[in-house]
Amino acid sequence: MPALEQLRGLTNYTMKYLFLIVGFISFGFATIAQDLEPKGKIKEPKGFGDNMHNAFVMGRLKKATAQRDSLNELAIRYQKDTTQRGIRYRELDSTHRYWLGRYDALNTKYKGLQGDYNEMNDKYTQLIQSSLSRTEQLNLALKQKSELLLERERKLAELEAKLRKQDSLTQALNNTIKRALLGFDSDEITVEMKNGKVYVSMSDKLLFKSGSANVEDKGKEAIKKLADILNKNSDVSIMIEGHTDNVPIKTAQLADNWDLSVARATNIVRLLDETYKVDATRLTAAGRGEYMPRAKNETSEGRAKNRRTEIILSPKLDELYNLVGW
Repeated sequence: MPALEQLRGLTNYTMKYLFLIVGFISFGFATIAQDLEPKGKIKEPKGFGDNMHNAFVMGRLKKATAQRDSLNELAIRYQKDTTQRGIRYRELDSTHRYWLGRYDALNTKYKGLQGDYNEMNDKYTQLIQSSLSRTEQLNLALKQKSELLLERERKLAELEAKLRKQDSLTQALNNTIKRALLGFDSDEITVEMKNGKVYVSMSDKLLFKSGSANVEDKGKEAIKKLADILNKNSDVSIMIEGHTDNVPIKTAQLADNWDLSVARATNIVRLLDETYKVDATRLTAAGRGEYMPRAKNETSEGRAKNRRTEIILSPKLDELYNLVGW
């Protein structure tokens, strides 16, 4: 992470320096171009001297133009490279935070097992103080400690195996959904994996008309493709979340953005259940209104990003909960 931050800072510094150079060259080019007419270039050259003067001035102009174009091309390449590095940085940062969360969960379980160990250790002490012979006390205590340690190791190994399997299945689901939805534009649908869940985000321009909760035909096409995959993966819970921007709405059917977000989520749930036969026990509808924005609402682009419906796919964790005793 520190190396990524240093690389990002160095790249930003390089870009600022390069654009500064381009600015100075462009300014110089403009000045030269301004000076060529009428101060530099002689409009009606007379004799060899005037022609040589004009040739010299045009040579300087061509050289300045070439330098400006070269630096502009270099700046564009650096800007593209910086964007790619930023995307990679965010991917690595998300992965890092995800595994930190996994580590914390396992560490919490470890502390619980450590408590069990301490409890057994107390029992061992009590046995030492009982009427049993010292040999019997030691043999019994050692046996209990050994069994406890073996059980703890077994549970940790089983939990790690379950987590790895769950990650693999979730990643496979993420890849399958991405392939199924390749026919849609990136500003209509995005698919990403975060914190062990798959997030399918659909823009309102794909699903709904402005201010409406009725799903459009193109949106139904996307929902059907997703439903086909969900019907083949029954061990996945499905949360439908409606999101809006902060522009107020009030109609005869909808009191505000809360109503709109809930109505949109509910209509998609009904579509999955009634039309595409996804098991209703796996479905949950939620309205978030304007209160979980992806971007600032001060611009039209930001508001467009906030008007979305997110379909969050979570693996069922019943086996993991039973394993850790939750």
